Amino acid sequence: MKRNILITGGAGFIGSHVVRLFVNKYPEYNILNLDKLTYAGNLANLKDVENKPNYTFVKADIVDIDTMRRVMSEHDIDGVIHLAAESHVDRSIKDPFTFARTNVMGTLSLLQAAKEYWESKPEGYEGKLFYHISTDEVYGALELTRPEGIESPFTTAASSEHHHAYGEEFFLETTKYNPHSPYSASKASSDHFVRAYHDTYGMPTLVTNCSNNYGPYQFPEKLIPLFINNIRHRKPLPVYGKGENVRDWLFVEDHARAIDTIFHNGKVSETYNIGGFNEWKNIDIIRVVIKTVDRLLGNPDGYSDDLITYVTDRAGHDLRYAIDSRKLQRELGWEPSLQFEEGIEKTVRWYLDHQDWMDHITSGAYQQYYDDMYSGR
Repeated sequence: MKRNILITGGAGFIGSHVVRLFVNKYPEYNILNLDKLTYAGNLANLKDVENKPNYTFVKADIVDIDTMRRVMSEHDIDGVIHLAAESHVDRSIKDPFTFARTNVMGTLSLLQAAKEYWESKPEGYEGKLFYHISTDEVYGALELTRPEGIESPFTTAASSEHHHAYGEEFFLETTKYNPHSPYSASKASSDHFVRAYHDTYGMPTLVTNCSNNYGPYQFPEKLIPLFINNIRHRKPLPVYGKGENVRDWLFVEDHARAIDTIFHNGKVSETYNIGGFNEWKNIDIIRVVIKTVDRLLGNPDGYSDDLITYVTDRAGHDLRYAIDSRKLQRELGWEPSLQFEEGIEKTVRWYLDHQDWMDHITSGAYQQYYDDMYSGR
C-alpha cells in the first residue's frame, strides 16, 4: 500500500533513525522529512538515504501554519509522525519561550493543518494517523528507594519482574501529568492538544511517551555523546549534584522500531509508554562510559576517572524516571533488543569511528553554547 508520510524533526537524533528505517523498510512509501535545521538538526545524519527515490527533504518551521497547510496538500500526506521539538532541559530553563513556541504552537499548527486537509478529502479521516512522540518527563518524578534484597542496581530482563532497582513505582500510561521543567511543561501541553483534537474533532491520533534515548547521531549536549567527546579530548565531565539521579535508557534504534510498530499496529487514541527496562544512576552510567571509552582508546583502566567534575545541580532536577512499557510488549509484541552494555559498546564505537561528524557538530556555535551552559557553574 502506497503511503505519504510526513516525519517532522527527521534530521534530528531520533528522527533521523525513524526516517532511515521507514525509507529503507518501506520503498513503496513516500517519506517526507521536514526539519527547520536548528542547531540539533543535521542532514549529515541521513547521507545514506538522501538519494533514495522515496525520500524528500523540506526545510520548514512547524510553527508556520501556511507552510504546513501547503506541505500537507502538495504531498497528499496521510500520516504524520511528529518528532520535531526542542528537547534539552537546560536550554528550556534559560529560554522557556522558544520551547513553548516550537513544542506547543508548532504542534498545534501541525494538528490544524492536518485536520483541515484530511477533512477536505472525500474519505475524511479514514486511513489517516497523527502520531505524536512525547517524553516520560511529563509525568514528573518518582520516589528513589532501593527495595530490600536487591543487590544489583539494574537488571537485564524485559520481563514482569523488571528493574525493581531503584523503586517500586513506575510511570504507566495512566500516570497523572506533573511536569517540573519548562521543557516537560511544553511537551505536556502539546500532548494535551493532540488528545483534544481526537476528542473534539474525531481526528485519529496516538501519543507515545519514551524514556532517555542514546545511540549514534545524538547531538553532544546530551550526557552520553558529550562525555564520550570530552573523555577523548581530556576535558572535564560535568556531573550534576552527586550524580544520584536515575533514568531509564533506551537504544535509539529500538525506539525507532517501536515507532514503526505503533504507527502500523497501534490503536487510535491510545497512549503507549516506550522504555528500556533499564534504570541507571547518572554516576554509574558515566563510569560505564569512561571504562568503555578508555578501553577502546587503549587507555589504562581508570585513566579518565579524574575528569569527573561535580557541578551545581540543575534547577528542579527530577530524581527518578522509570517507564513501565509492558502494555506495548503485551499488546503489540515490542521489546528492547539490546542490553545496555551492548548498546553502550555500539554507541561509543560509533562516536569514536565518526570523529569527523563530531568535529563538524562541535565547531563554532556549539562551543559558545557549551561555554554558556557549563561555565561558571
